Amino acid sequence: MATFFKSNIDRKGRVARTIFGMSCIIAGFACQRFAWRACAALVALGLFALFEAVRGWCLMRACGIKTKF
Repeated sequence: MATFFKSNIDRKGRVARTIFGMSCIIAGFACQRFAWRACAALVALGLFALFEAVRGWCLMRACGIKTKF
């Protein structure tokens, strides 16, 4: 399991995931009044993207899928 969570993205990927995570969180809070389920999903997705950025780890890459960043 330790090799699954090994760091597998570089600085460029971390920046991309940070920007994606923050934009998902902002969009989630923006739609809070209209659709609370969409809000919860966007915030959860944003928090996961920030986790990936901080950890330097990508779930898709850990599963063997090639990504651009």
